[in-house]
Amino acid sequence: MNTAVLQTSPQRAFAIGAPILELDSISLSFGGVQALTNISFNVLEHEIRAIIGPNGAGKSSMLNVINGVYQPQQGSITYRGDRLAGMTPTRAANMGISRTFQNIALFKGMSVLDNIMAGCSLRVNATFLETALQLPRARREEAEHREVVEEIIEFLEIEHIRKTPVRRLPYGLQKRVELGRALAAQPKILLLDEPMAGMNIEEKQDMCRFILDVNDHYGTTVLLIEHDMGVVMDLSDRVVVLDYGKKIGDGTPSEVRANQDVIDAYLGVAH
Repeated sequence: MNTAVLQTSPQRAFAIGAPILELDSISLSFGGVQALTNISFNVLEHEIRAIIGPNGAGKSSMLNVINGVYQPQQGSITYRGDRLAGMTPTRAANMGISRTFQNIALFKGMSVLDNIMAGCSLRVNATFLETALQLPRARREEAEHREVVEEIIEFLEIEHIRKTPVRRLPYGLQKRVELGRALAAQPKILLLDEPMAGMNIEEKQDMCRFILDVNDHYGTTVLLIEHDMGVVMDLSDRVVVLDYGKKIGDGTPSEVRANQDVIDAYLGVAH
């Protein structure tokens, strides 16, 4: 069933540009198990790019390579024209690559506001002492970050729960808070690992709308993994398809939908 009823606007605020991220011949193995084999694709600035494939296809492994959790044995990554080596999650975040996860990774005892404020941590320049003593630079940074966070809270329509502990929120709202925390890092590329997993239809429609709005309002490039084909086909500008760690398709949603290799391996009659 097609759960994503929203379409990208023909008049985008940010035109799709040149490649911002390029992956060339990426291979990754764990012991004798090959997770990714010679995979190449790019992500264009301001686009929404999807990675799809059956369970075990290597989708999350690819995101982990991009943000430095895993180091590939072969291949290269180029980001904004610079070839990267020795990527780590902290370096990726500092360079403008932010991430959400399949399993919600929030501070459950903290409020919505404090969780999203945590997303600003990498942009703190004040020292621990300056922060502890509330010296001018620390106070100025906190005020600037709070302004960014309040804008995100309003943008995601969660003002009414801003002081609520996250553990008291329903699943769909927790996922929205996680999106807010990722946005607080002000990323150039947002990596979303199954952002709608476990959601009901209404929650999926809300999340689709916010992903489109993030792309249109902030101009954020989005690379997402998603199993719901209705979501993928409605949200994405282009789709790359993995199967057993190999790329078997790459193109627009309509091109991928018509690709016989993709149909045989993944979409099939049932989809």
